[in-house]
Amino acid sequence: MSDIDVSGRLTGKVAIVTGAGQTPGPTVGNGKAMALLFARAGASVVCVDRSLERADATVATIREEGGDGLALAADVSDPDEAAGIARTALETFGRINVLANNVGIGGAGDGPAKHLTEEAFDRILSVNFKAAWLVIRACLPIMEKTGGSIINISSLASLAGAQMLAYETSKAAMNRMTQSVALSGARHGVRCNAILPGLMDTPMAIVGISERRGISPDDLRAERAARVPMGHMGTGWDTAHAALFLASEEARFITGVLLPVDGGQAARVG
Repeated sequence: MSDIDVSGRLTGKVAIVTGAGQTPGPTVGNGKAMALLFARAGASVVCVDRSLERADATVATIREEGGDGLALAADVSDPDEAAGIARTALETFGRINVLANNVGIGGAGDGPAKHLTEEAFDRILSVNFKAAWLVIRACLPIMEKTGGSIINISSLASLAGAQMLAYETSKAAMNRMTQSVALSGARHGVRCNAILPGLMDTPMAIVGISERRGISPDDLRAERAARVPMGHMGTGWDTAHAALFLASEEARFITGVLLPVDGGQAARVG
């Protein structure tokens, strides 16, 4: 739990967070942390997830803390459902000020070029890259009327990968899209930046990878922490605080940035 006071930083704003549900696990994921932090900062938050149950759980926590949230089930890789996210936000709250694209997958079938399956390549590119573009495309006409901030959750793997060609390519594409949208949106007052998390202690990373590799979560945590210059992994709250800064007026002159949140790992690249 983050105990930093962020009240007032997004007062009166409307934010969409995709992937705002919580993958089962003992720690907080990036999406849920962003949704909670945005709400604590004063935003009304549209919490989007494929699982309505998980989106509802995030909204329940927001409301318990006195915030305002709306749960919405959607598959962001479906063009009609992506468009429906923007439409629902507009109909419910009258505007969109912040969009955080947080949906991402890896998994079976990914690997080096000679082992990567076509099915995995298509699925990962569709969910990680194309889906973010679909939601951006739907939200931009609304955001251009008032200005706003788009935050794409990329990955340090976009710069220095580890034998996951589809995942790395999808995140590298997201980086380029971020800068393209930043340039085209600038004259409309729409900023677009990306966060590149490094090794994070989130349920999707720890639970999923430990199961695939057949090692204990604690052993995986120790292995990952040893690779970080700061000596420990980050958490979903670290991603969320970076996103809050980029969403806020404090970052009003910042656009097209690829921001590593990684304990220093990116400093080793090259």
